[in-house]
Amino acid sequence: MPIATQERQIRLDYYYQQIKSVILKRQNPITGLLPASTAVTAHGDYTDAWVRDNVYSILAVWGLGLAYRKIDGDRGRTFELEHSTVKLMRGLMFAMMQQANKVENFKNTQSPLDALHAKYNTQTGSIVVGDDQWGHLQLDATSIFLLILAQMTASGLHIVFTIDEVNFVQNLVYYIGRAYRTPDYGIWERGHKINRGNAELNASSVGMAKAALEAINGLDLFGVNGSQASVIHVLPDEIARSRVTLESLLPRESSSKEVDAALLSVISFPAFAVEDKELVERTRNKIIDKLQGNYGCKRFLRDGHQTVLENADRLHYEPTELKQFEHIECEWPLFFTYLFLDGIFQGNKEQVQYYQQRLEALAVERNGGQLLPELYYIPAEKIEAEKLNPRSQQRLPNENVPLVWAQSLYFLGQMLNEELIAIGDIDPLGRYLCVGRNREPLVQIALLAEDEDLQAELAANGIAAQTPKQVEPIQVRQTKELSAVYAQIGRNDPLGLTGRPMRRLRSLTTSRVFKICGEAIVFLPSFLDRQEFYLTLDYHFLVSEIKSELAHIHRHWYQLGRPTVTLMLTHTMLETGREALLALMKELRDGQCNNTPIKLGNLNQLMLTAGTEKIDFLHEFEFTESPVTGVVEVRNYLTYNPEKTWPLGHTQEFKLECETNPQLLLESLRGSENLYEQIELLHTLVRLKGLNFETEFGGSGETVKVADLLNEVFTKAGESSQ
Repeated sequence: MPIATQERQIRLDYYYQQIKSVILKRQNPITGLLPASTAVTAHGDYTDAWVRDNVYSILAVWGLGLAYRKIDGDRGRTFELEHSTVKLMRGLMFAMMQQANKVENFKNTQSPLDALHAKYNTQTGSIVVGDDQWGHLQLDATSIFLLILAQMTASGLHIVFTIDEVNFVQNLVYYIGRAYRTPDYGIWERGHKINRGNAELNASSVGMAKAALEAINGLDLFGVNGSQASVIHVLPDEIARSRVTLESLLPRESSSKEVDAALLSVISFPAFAVEDKELVERTRNKIIDKLQGNYGCKRFLRDGHQTVLENADRLHYEPTELKQFEHIECEWPLFFTYLFLDGIFQGNKEQVQYYQQRLEALAVERNGGQLLPELYYIPAEKIEAEKLNPRSQQRLPNENVPLVWAQSLYFLGQMLNEELIAIGDIDPLGRYLCVGRNREPLVQIALLAEDEDLQAELAANGIAAQTPKQVEPIQVRQTKELSAVYAQIGRNDPLGLTGRPMRRLRSLTTSRVFKICGEAIVFLPSFLDRQEFYLTLDYHFLVSEIKSELAHIHRHWYQLGRPTVTLMLTHTMLETGREALLALMKELRDGQCNNTPIKLGNLNQLMLTAGTEKIDFLHEFEFTESPVTGVVEVRNYLTYNPEKTWPLGHTQEFKLECETNPQLLLESLRGSENLYEQIELLHTLVRLKGLNFETEFGGSGETVKVADLLNEVFTKAGESSQ
């Protein structure tokens, strides 16, 4: 039952005093950053500001501000709490923006030495350790910042003020976009379990990145005051590939860690990154079964961190040392706060009550308050007894009290449990509703024929198609031009940021109708581009690829609207694989393709229900190529005769390779009808003069380079192999 107004005021004032004394008094008045703790121990200096700890530590402040919004006469506390939250988030953003060059480099290299730093000086926001002195590459830390930035912005906070900052956040999206394939040091900053300083692919990092990408996709960072210039763009394929990797890793954390309590943050609050309910339960149960103790959860099995047997003078372990930590791993109350919150989001009252009682018992008294220590450890004299009978010995709290991260989540859970705030207040984007969601939508396909002759031929076989001319004013373009568009999104010259690297875009990204600077544009999928992917010359492969891509789109589409694929059919495709392609088109027409529901239709009709993406802010960008208008007349400069095409002998090849006169090579090329000979001649020309050498094969005023002739030979070789 909701609590009465007066009682609500009393409880809010109680939490205000607690949060003020435990969290806000530690906030730096200049940078807004929080130290992980005030402790300086043999295990490290906790007075630095870790990105991850800061985000988690401010959640209770944000939550209390949301609670004060609901009452009249808040005595200015809503404003104070919200702006303390904004100050911290902006402090983190400012610290990271000083490393914009690292973001730019990392987008291309994914190198640990190019990573954003994981912690900063609390007083200045500057770096505190060198690039090679810490496992800075922690994609979960950057991801939790983006995820909570999105949630806070959706709740009405204004954290991002300028277009420069929008551009930087957009580049952070690119920074984490390849998390599905990037080994990092993870939430515990150590990478591989053996702790030898080797990065590995971590499910907790991949899951947090997936959640961040989903949360910030399409978000206007200026809130209700924004425009298209302040909207963040995320590629759906990067979300899908993160999903595939995450689901294949779980319930494991990594190749070296069979289970890790960090996964609680991925399967439940704050990420809610896994849609498969059974996989969520299996992962949670494995964590509880393998890691839960009387004082909290172990981080992972054989974790030696802060045990009395650990040599604190060495950063890394020897592989043979791990066995000695078995059964005496430290237990962290932090993970009970995750399970406490998890029970609240599930509506599981028994779970909520159990972990609330456990947390109350684990809190220790400091300055009149009950606070959660970082961890509980086995003292030296009790190690042997604990190893003989696990969970039998009394543990002691370490000196790091409180772990502000844990205390913040505990306060947040208490406020939720007392209904001072609601689930929707701290999850305005509805992330928790993702669990169990299974959309798998209808896939729309617009068939285009390259000219009216092909259109008539398809119609004679019962297949309706349009020509590019008939879909005007909608433009049809190649995927590589969309890559050039994304290279402009987030570009910021003063910060030295260039936007997304020019990489091939995949089918989920192109299965939308784009509104680019007011023009409606569809992009042909990259797997149809013969210049990009030579295997599409094999029609058996092409048919299989189309079916596979449609199934992939059906499985992983989570955008608004329906996925809409534009397929361009050409005479060449039908000449080489007529029966197979016509059979596929009829299958699509009938509405099913390998259990994937399909709808064929005219593009202008499918647009009404299609997923769309609007992009307006592109600097001075202009497309370098004209829209696809249908059949393209291909100019051939070389003569090809199948009857005169055969492999060259070793003597012939050697003679051509030794030729050093470019003019003689060009004369031989003009007279050759043998593809094998043409390839050898062009290879020698490239070696002597390069791809951009002018061949003078064209007419007056026409430039024909060696690269153009190579493309011609490539196309003919592909067609002749059918």
